[in-house]
Amino acid sequence: MILNAILLWALGGPEIIVILFVVLLLFGGRKIPELMKGLGKGIKEFKSASSSEDETKSGEQKKVDD
Repeated sequence: MILNAILLWALGGPEIIVILFVVLLLFGGRKIPELMKGLGKGIKEFKSASSSEDETKSGEQKKVDD
């Protein structure tokens, strides 16, 4: 199980090029910018949600300390 996880993240240059080529074939050149835009929005929302959760936790900790 652990070996599979390690092999999953052990991607080299040729593997990444093949993956990018397959993505280009599947989605086409026009769809890729839209996909990346959606991915960027998702990452931005995740970061803002995680930072607001950290602020909530720190605020709760201050209330407990008082």
